[in-house]
Amino acid sequence: MSIKLYGFWRSIASFRVRVALKLKGLAFEETAIDILCGEQFKPGYDAVNPEHVVPTFVHDGYQLFQSMAIMEYLDDIKPAPRLLPEDAKERAYARSLALMTIADAHPLVVPRVRNHLAKAFGADTKAIENWGKHWTTEGLATYERLLGRRVPAPFALGAEPGLADICIAGQVVGAHFLKLELGAFPIVAGLAERCLKMPEFATSHPFEQPGYKTASVHH
Repeated sequence: MSIKLYGFWRSIASFRVRVALKLKGLAFEETAIDILCGEQFKPGYDAVNPEHVVPTFVHDGYQLFQSMAIMEYLDDIKPAPRLLPEDAKERAYARSLALMTIADAHPLVVPRVRNHLAKAFGADTKAIENWGKHWTTEGLATYERLLGRRVPAPFALGAEPGLADICIAGQVVGAHFLKLELGAFPIVAGLAERCLKMPEFATSHPFEQPGYKTASVHH
């Protein structure tokens, strides 16, 4: 099985797919696409993913986009360990937790939105940072309310981490970028901490990617 991932160190969606692949024990090769420099719009990558985003997942030549679709596909091609539960109600609950960040919180803080705030509204660096902090905090607060009603034991759906945990950990990774305090969100922080103690999560963290280390040297 040949798996290639086009990702970027800073991309939270790439983080999600990296973790899922590692939890499944699937080997993959990652190619960096610098979405901050606009590499996603160049003809070479346009041919791979016309949406001009990362990640793109390529399995034996089959190309797939969108982290949620990729993670669900991994459950189909390698059923164990499962990322989504077998039970219909539990599966729906896991998806709803996942979509809270994938569909609601994270899309508001991605580079194309930040760039548009600057171009269309003249938002300066501070305003854009405050925008990111606001929506990232809203996401954390929503997760705290949701998890308060069904406390992780120790993960969102029980004994093993899955799709929901990957997405919640990704929301916390977004908070790491913005240096947000997590004191007001103890349940979310605790869950993310348990996740990030696992090598599959820890080695997938943006700050552990080769691109981050290169970027840190340049800045």
